[in-house]
Amino acid sequence: MLTHQNLNRMTSLEKGNWTSRTYREAVLKQIKTVITYDAYCFNTVDPSTLLSTGAVTEDGIEAIHKQLFLNEYMEDDIHKYADLIQSGQHTAILQASLPMRSEPSSRYTNILLPAGIGDELRAVFVDHGACFGHLTLYRRQNSPAFSEEERLLMQHWAASIALMLRTTRLSLTDELTGKSPEEPGIMLLDTSFEPVMNNAAARYWLSELHRLEQVGPDVLPRPIRAVCSHLLQSDRIGTRTVTEAGAETDYAGSGAGKDTETSASTASTFGHTAYPLSKVCVQLLDGRYLLLHASWMQQPKDTQPAIQREHIAVWLEQALPQDVLPLLSERYGLSARERELLAYVLRSFSSKEIAAAMHISVYTVQDHLKSIFAKTEVSSRRELIWHFVSRFQLSGEL
Repeated sequence: MLTHQNLNRMTSLEKGNWTSRTYREAVLKQIKTVITYDAYCFNTVDPSTLLSTGAVTEDGIEAIHKQLFLNEYMEDDIHKYADLIQSGQHTAILQASLPMRSEPSSRYTNILLPAGIGDELRAVFVDHGACFGHLTLYRRQNSPAFSEEERLLMQHWAASIALMLRTTRLSLTDELTGKSPEEPGIMLLDTSFEPVMNNAAARYWLSELHRLEQVGPDVLPRPIRAVCSHLLQSDRIGTRTVTEAGAETDYAGSGAGKDTETSASTASTFGHTAYPLSKVCVQLLDGRYLLLHASWMQQPKDTQPAIQREHIAVWLEQALPQDVLPLLSERYGLSARERELLAYVLRSFSSKEIAAAMHISVYTVQDHLKSIFAKTEVSSRRELIWHFVSRFQLSGEL
């Protein structure tokens, strides 16, 4: 199996003109000519957070995806992706490792076996210290387990696959934004929130918000009212740094559904004058995140007062998964140190590992965690991870 032809199967794909999706599909086809499998899940991840930016999966795995997701982030188990990255062991076979484990694998016992799966071969794809994706191949219970030779072959391919996932990462951005307008949406409203003018991209995003809220085209969507109300409140209280209460109250009070995720923040100053900029982030029905900004538009100071008017400009554009985590962190008022610690938690680092990485004591790690729990209204690491990570699971295959 470890023939020259097989060893070079992945490097031969490096010459192709691929998108992230088409490359992963080609990899799966190449693998199947040498390593048989019954199901698969091939994820790309944001290397800064290890959060999924999309998956190519087989239907049978899609049915148990939520259970696998919970196991990966919330349970102590064998061959977790973050562990494979940290250990430098980038491939592993489940069945080969089970006899050496003192405790049973919850993933194997409670998820895979009930689904008729008997073994899995995992691989993480790391290039220059950063992980850009991971792949799991599955075999049914009546199929032979994966062999060490197959693992070594996957290990040999891993470097080439990692390089290509890194190379095609920009095309993945194109895939995520493929349905979205290329230019940002811009709306101009008066202080009564009456639309004055907008561009085509803004009209597109308005239609998506109308679909989300199930309201007619004559209704101004609540997220837009939220950022505009926040802006007005900021101006009324006369401060350069304003709380998020206005946006949250307006949006929640208008009857927004519980499944709609939002985040609000403010910008600081331009020159010597404060220009508060309100933001809100909304998840649309198809899984995309829409980022809205609101800011004051004023005519030049030398304009005659009789014709001087103020308008609110609202900027609408798609937010990518890696853009949302900082917004959520800001929305909960996490300090810079807490955000740094949260990033390690989302990578499944233990308290001891976080302490070593941040050069602080384990007790200080626990103090930071307690503060994060209080701000985000969760009571455990598991809840915290689910609260943040679940927001990044984009719907559909990418």
